[in-house]
Amino acid sequence: MNAHAATQLLLDARTSGLLLDWRRLAVGDAATAYAVQDAQLLRLGPVGAWKVGSKGEGAEPACSPLPASGVLAAGVELSGPQWRIRGLEAELALRVGRDFDPGDALPSREELLGVFDAVLPAIEVVETRLGPAPCGNPWAAMADLQSHGALVLGTPLPMPATAPDLRTISASLSLDGKEVARMTGGNPAGDVWAMLAWLARHCSRRGMPLKKGQIVTTGSCTGVQHARPGMKVEAMLDGIGAVAFSFGG
Repeated sequence: MNAHAATQLLLDARTSGLLLDWRRLAVGDAATAYAVQDAQLLRLGPVGAWKVGSKGEGAEPACSPLPASGVLAAGVELSGPQWRIRGLEAELALRVGRDFDPGDALPSREELLGVFDAVLPAIEVVETRLGPAPCGNPWAAMADLQSHGALVLGTPLPMPATAPDLRTISASLSLDGKEVARMTGGNPAGDVWAMLAWLARHCSRRGMPLKKGQIVTTGSCTGVQHARPGMKVEAMLDGIGAVAFSFGG
Protein backbone atom coordinates (compact mmCIF):
# COMPACT_ATOMS: atom_id res chain seq x y z
CA MET A 1 0.00 0.00 0.00
CA ASN A 2 1.35 3.42 -0.91
CA ALA A 3 1.42 6.36 1.49
CA HIS A 4 -1.40 8.19 -0.31
CA ALA A 5 -3.84 5.29 0.06
CA ALA A 6 -2.94 4.74 3.72
CA THR A 7 -3.32 8.45 4.45
CA GLN A 8 -6.79 8.53 2.93
CA LEU A 9 -7.93 5.53 4.95
CA LEU A 10 -6.83 7.19 8.20
CA LEU A 11 -8.39 10.53 7.30
CA ASP A 12 -11.64 8.80 6.37
CA ALA A 13 -11.62 7.05 9.75
CA ARG A 14 -11.19 10.41 11.50
CA THR A 15 -14.06 11.93 9.55
CA SER A 16 -16.47 9.01 9.91
CA GLY A 17 -15.63 8.15 13.49
CA LEU A 18 -15.52 4.48 12.49
CA LEU A 19 -12.51 2.37 13.43
CA LEU A 20 -10.31 1.24 10.57
CA ASP A 21 -9.28 -2.42 10.62
CA TRP A 22 -5.51 -2.21 11.07
CA ARG A 23 -5.08 -5.20 8.76
CA ARG A 24 -6.21 -2.97 5.89
CA LEU A 25 -3.45 -0.46 6.63
CA ALA A 26 -0.55 -2.25 4.97
CA VAL A 27 2.25 0.02 6.16
CA GLY A 28 5.43 -2.02 6.32
CA ASP A 29 8.27 0.22 7.47
CA ALA A 30 9.14 3.43 9.31
CA ALA A 31 9.77 5.47 6.16
CA THR A 32 6.25 4.79 4.89
CA ALA A 33 4.74 5.43 8.33
CA TYR A 34 6.47 8.81 8.57
CA ALA A 35 5.34 9.70 5.04
CA VAL A 36 1.75 8.92 6.06
CA GLN A 37 2.14 11.11 9.14
CA ASP A 38 3.37 14.01 7.00
CA ALA A 39 0.55 13.65 4.51
CA GLN A 40 -2.03 13.72 7.30
CA LEU A 41 -0.56 16.91 8.76
CA LEU A 42 -0.98 18.60 5.40
CA ARG A 43 -4.73 18.10 5.90
CA LEU A 44 -5.04 18.36 9.67
CA GLY A 45 -3.23 21.66 10.03
CA PRO A 46 0.16 23.03 11.06
CA VAL A 47 2.51 21.18 13.37
CA GLY A 48 1.97 22.39 16.93
CA ALA A 49 4.02 19.74 18.69
CA TRP A 50 6.11 16.62 18.32
CA LYS A 51 5.90 13.45 20.37
CA VAL A 52 9.02 11.35 20.73
CA GLY A 53 9.67 8.23 22.73
CA SER A 54 12.11 5.39 23.15
CA LYS A 55 11.86 1.90 24.61
CA GLY A 56 15.21 2.27 26.34
CA GLU A 57 18.71 3.71 26.32
CA GLY A 58 20.33 3.02 22.97
CA ALA A 59 17.06 2.07 21.26
CA GLU A 60 16.02 3.91 18.12
CA PRO A 61 13.40 6.52 19.12
CA ALA A 62 10.15 7.00 17.22
CA CYS A 63 8.21 10.20 16.74
CA SER A 64 5.21 11.92 15.22
CA PRO A 65 4.23 15.49 14.43
CA LEU A 66 1.04 16.58 16.20
CA PRO A 67 -1.51 19.02 14.76
CA ALA A 68 -1.80 22.35 16.56
CA SER A 69 -5.56 21.81 16.83
CA GLY A 70 -4.94 18.97 19.27
CA VAL A 71 -2.53 20.86 21.55
CA LEU A 72 -4.80 22.15 24.32
CA ALA A 73 -4.57 24.21 27.49
CA ALA A 74 -5.30 22.77 30.92
CA GLY A 75 -8.92 22.89 32.00
CA VAL A 76 -10.37 21.75 28.69
CA GLU A 77 -13.28 19.31 28.59
CA LEU A 78 -13.01 16.56 25.98
CA SER A 79 -16.40 15.38 24.81
CA GLY A 80 -17.65 13.32 21.89
CA PRO A 81 -17.57 9.81 20.45
CA GLN A 82 -13.94 10.10 19.33
CA TRP A 83 -12.82 9.62 22.95
CA ARG A 84 -13.15 5.84 23.07
CA ILE A 85 -10.04 4.61 24.80
CA ARG A 86 -9.31 7.64 27.00
CA GLY A 87 -5.74 6.46 27.55
CA LEU A 88 -3.66 8.81 29.67
CA GLU A 89 0.06 9.41 30.05
CA ALA A 90 1.70 11.96 32.34
CA GLU A 91 4.64 13.39 30.40
CA LEU A 92 7.45 15.90 30.51
CA ALA A 93 7.14 18.42 27.69
CA LEU A 94 9.55 21.11 26.54
CA ARG A 95 8.92 24.30 24.55
CA VAL A 96 11.10 25.23 21.58
CA GLY A 97 12.44 28.74 22.15
CA ARG A 98 13.93 29.35 18.71
CA ASP A 99 13.89 27.86 15.25
CA PHE A 100 16.46 25.10 15.12
CA ASP A 101 17.83 23.23 12.11
CA PRO A 102 20.98 21.19 12.84
CA GLY A 103 20.97 19.55 9.41
CA ASP A 104 22.76 16.21 9.54
CA ALA A 105 24.62 17.04 12.73
CA LEU A 106 23.62 15.46 16.03
CA PRO A 107 23.39 18.41 18.43
CA SER A 108 24.98 18.29 21.85
CA ARG A 109 23.14 18.56 25.14
CA GLU A 110 24.65 22.01 25.67
CA GLU A 111 23.39 23.19 22.28
CA LEU A 112 19.91 21.85 22.98
CA LEU A 113 19.78 23.68 26.32
CA GLY A 114 19.85 26.86 24.24
CA VAL A 115 17.03 25.64 21.98
CA PHE A 116 14.39 24.82 24.60
CA ASP A 117 13.29 27.67 26.85
CA ALA A 118 10.67 26.05 29.11
CA VAL A 119 9.43 22.79 30.58
CA LEU A 120 5.77 21.89 31.09
CA PRO A 121 3.72 19.15 32.68
CA ALA A 122 1.60 17.45 30.04
CA ILE A 123 -0.99 14.73 29.63
CA GLU A 124 -1.16 12.92 26.34
CA VAL A 125 -4.56 11.43 25.60
CA VAL A 126 -4.04 8.16 23.77
CA GLU A 127 -6.57 7.38 21.05
CA THR A 128 -6.47 5.42 17.84
CA ARG A 129 -8.27 5.28 14.54
CA LEU A 130 -7.43 1.56 14.33
CA GLY A 131 -9.22 -1.58 15.52
CA PRO A 132 -9.64 -4.22 16.70
CA ALA A 133 -7.26 -4.03 19.64
CA PRO A 134 -4.51 -4.87 19.96
CA CYS A 135 -3.00 -3.56 16.71
CA GLY A 136 -0.63 -6.21 15.39
CA ASN A 137 1.32 -3.89 13.08
CA PRO A 138 3.54 -1.33 14.86
CA TRP A 139 4.10 0.56 11.60
CA ALA A 140 0.35 1.06 11.21
CA ALA A 141 0.18 2.44 14.75
CA MET A 142 3.09 4.75 13.96
CA ALA A 143 1.32 5.97 10.82
CA ASP A 144 -1.73 6.75 12.99
CA LEU A 145 0.27 9.60 14.60
CA GLN A 146 1.41 7.07 17.21
CA SER A 147 -2.14 6.78 18.59
CA HIS A 148 -2.30 10.48 19.43
CA GLY A 149 -5.59 11.95 20.59
CA ALA A 150 -4.72 15.23 22.30
CA LEU A 151 -1.92 16.89 24.25
CA VAL A 152 -3.05 18.89 27.29
CA LEU A 153 -0.46 21.33 28.65
CA GLY A 154 0.11 22.89 32.04
CA THR A 155 1.86 26.18 32.82
CA PRO A 156 5.34 26.61 31.32
CA LEU A 157 8.23 26.86 33.75
CA PRO A 158 11.43 28.56 32.54
CA MET A 159 14.12 26.00 31.83
CA PRO A 160 15.59 25.25 35.26
CA ALA A 161 19.28 25.66 35.95
CA THR A 162 19.42 21.92 36.56
CA ALA A 163 18.16 20.49 33.28
CA PRO A 164 15.37 17.90 33.70
CA ASP A 165 16.34 14.24 33.76
CA LEU A 166 13.72 11.59 32.96
CA ARG A 167 15.59 9.14 35.15
CA THR A 168 14.85 11.13 38.30
CA ILE A 169 11.46 12.74 37.57
CA SER A 170 8.64 11.71 39.89
CA ALA A 171 5.21 11.80 38.27
CA SER A 172 1.70 10.89 39.33
CA LEU A 173 -1.68 10.57 37.67
CA SER A 174 -5.03 10.94 39.46
CA LEU A 175 -8.62 10.28 38.38
CA ASP A 176 -11.39 12.11 40.24
CA GLY A 177 -8.89 12.93 42.97
CA LYS A 178 -7.69 9.35 43.47
CA GLU A 179 -4.06 8.64 42.62
CA VAL A 180 -3.85 5.71 40.20
CA ALA A 181 -0.15 5.85 39.30
CA ARG A 182 3.03 7.24 40.80
CA MET A 183 6.49 6.50 39.47
CA THR A 184 10.03 7.87 39.69
CA GLY A 185 12.08 7.36 36.55
CA GLY A 186 9.11 5.65 34.93
CA ASN A 187 9.95 6.79 31.41
CA PRO A 188 12.07 4.03 29.80
CA ALA A 189 13.84 6.42 27.41
CA GLY A 190 16.46 7.30 30.00
CA ASP A 191 18.54 10.24 28.78
CA VAL A 192 16.05 12.77 27.42
CA TRP A 193 18.78 14.86 25.81
CA ALA A 194 20.02 12.01 23.63
CA MET A 195 16.44 11.45 22.50
CA LEU A 196 15.93 15.17 21.81
CA ALA A 197 19.14 15.27 19.79
CA TRP A 198 17.85 12.39 17.67
CA LEU A 199 14.53 14.19 17.19
CA ALA A 200 16.13 17.50 16.18
CA ARG A 201 18.23 15.81 13.51
CA HIS A 202 15.33 13.62 12.38
CA CYS A 203 13.05 16.65 11.95
CA SER A 204 15.71 18.45 9.91
CA ARG A 205 16.29 15.45 7.66
CA ARG A 206 12.54 15.17 7.24
CA GLY A 207 12.32 18.77 6.04
CA MET A 208 10.34 19.83 9.13
CA PRO A 209 12.91 21.38 11.51
CA LEU A 210 11.83 22.43 14.98
CA LYS A 211 10.10 25.81 15.10
CA LYS A 212 9.84 28.39 17.86
CA GLY A 213 6.75 27.80 20.00
CA GLN A 214 6.37 24.11 19.19
CA ILE A 215 6.08 21.67 22.07
CA VAL A 216 8.02 18.42 22.33
CA THR A 217 6.57 15.75 24.60
CA THR A 218 8.86 12.95 25.63
CA GLY A 219 6.88 9.83 26.51
CA SER A 220 5.00 8.44 29.47
CA CYS A 221 6.34 8.80 33.00
CA THR A 222 3.43 6.80 34.50
CA GLY A 223 2.56 4.13 31.97
CA VAL A 224 -0.84 4.26 30.26
CA GLN A 225 -3.87 4.64 32.51
CA HIS A 226 -7.52 4.78 31.44
CA ALA A 227 -10.39 7.04 32.44
CA ARG A 228 -14.15 6.70 32.22
CA PRO A 229 -16.48 9.33 30.77
CA GLY A 230 -17.07 12.24 33.13
CA MET A 231 -13.81 11.85 35.02
CA LYS A 232 -11.41 14.63 35.98
CA VAL A 233 -7.79 13.85 35.17
CA GLU A 234 -4.78 15.40 36.89
CA ALA A 235 -1.06 14.80 36.46
CA MET A 236 1.72 16.09 38.67
CA LEU A 237 5.42 16.21 37.83
CA ASP A 238 7.35 17.03 40.99
CA GLY A 239 9.27 20.29 40.65
CA ILE A 240 7.59 21.10 37.33
CA GLY A 241 3.88 21.43 38.06
CA ALA A 242 0.40 20.03 37.58
CA VAL A 243 -2.03 19.84 34.68
CA ALA A 244 -5.70 18.84 34.71
CA PHE A 245 -8.66 18.44 32.38
CA SER A 246 -11.88 16.45 32.26
CA PHE A 247 -13.83 14.15 29.99
CA GLY A 248 -17.45 14.95 29.26
CA GLY A 249 -20.06 12.55 30.53
